[in-house]
Amino acid sequence: MARFIILLFVIIFSVYLTEQAYFLQEEYIENINNVVSTWKAGVNFDPNTSEEHLKRLLGSKGVVRDVSKIKGQLKTHDHAYTPNMIIPKYFDSRLFWRHCTTIGEVRDQGNCGSCWAFGTTGAFSDRLCIATNGEFNQLISAEELAFCCHLCGDGCYGGWPNRAWTYFKYHGVVTGGNYNTTDGCQPYEIPPFHSNDDEGTSYVKESNEPRCSKTCYGDQSIDFKSDHRKTRDAYNLAYETIQKDIIVYGPIEASFDVYDDFFNYKSGVYIKSENATYIGGHAVKLIGWGVEHGVDYWLLVNSWGYKWGNNGLFKIRRGTNECGIDDSTTGGVPVV
Repeated sequence: MARFIILLFVIIFSVYLTEQAYFLQEEYIENINNVVSTWKAGVNFDPNTSEEHLKRLLGSKGVVRDVSKIKGQLKTHDHAYTPNMIIPKYFDSRLFWRHCTTIGEVRDQGNCGSCWAFGTTGAFSDRLCIATNGEFNQLISAEELAFCCHLCGDGCYGGWPNRAWTYFKYHGVVTGGNYNTTDGCQPYEIPPFHSNDDEGTSYVKESNEPRCSKTCYGDQSIDFKSDHRKTRDAYNLAYETIQKDIIVYGPIEASFDVYDDFFNYKSGVYIKSENATYIGGHAVKLIGWGVEHGVDYWLLVNSWGYKWGNNGLFKIRRGTNECGIDDSTTGGVPVV
């Protein structure tokens, strides 16, 4: 009997170790810092978090590996791009449009691969604020997009950012704030990925995937039908138009390949470490660019909460198509 109990304990402990994400362990993080020079790694998640849970955070099917596959949506010009447009060395949308508070807001998609919905609705919210000179200054519902646009994707199991912008164009999307609020028509219903108990320990909250709703359950005084906002178009951006489009219209969505070292990003300009392993595709919001220690970078807002990275933000190398990001950006111009 004693041997059976010991054997059972060994099996359970082995399964437990297998479930833990190897790339969250202290030794792995130390190794990253020994081999990278442009960024620093650190602890963003409880090391006991399973690899399965972390993979669930990735849900973008919009990483372009062959630009020729983009059919008819590649934007290379806009009448608003002036011939003498000056591209500054540094640009941060939060500073350029200070009145638009949504630009710097870091959201939390929870234990759900709805990043594609957050990256697109986040950029759409910012662009609406900019286009209306601050008259519209609230969040667009990632909830409605993720769980009602079945042609866009599979909710928590990933989606296509370019199809999301097409949904905005033809169907529109309502307003909706964060979890556990009544902000907007349809606030997000999935709890944050990280929560703190009385001892300050972080853990993953499980949640059932919401169903598509056709009513306003947040601010119930809002009319569901009339609350829908639309874009006039939907497009992928050619690399040379990304900065121009942001200067004219505001932040955009960006997708990229995520490798296991990225989960530990803390500061600096991310460049994939040599032996990192591919995990999946991710979507975020691109709000600016700059240069750090001679390395050009994009400035982006993630949707894994403020505890991740540099208060929820990160930088990634620009101009070398790092992890596919230079070729995988999307946008649309709001109808106002």
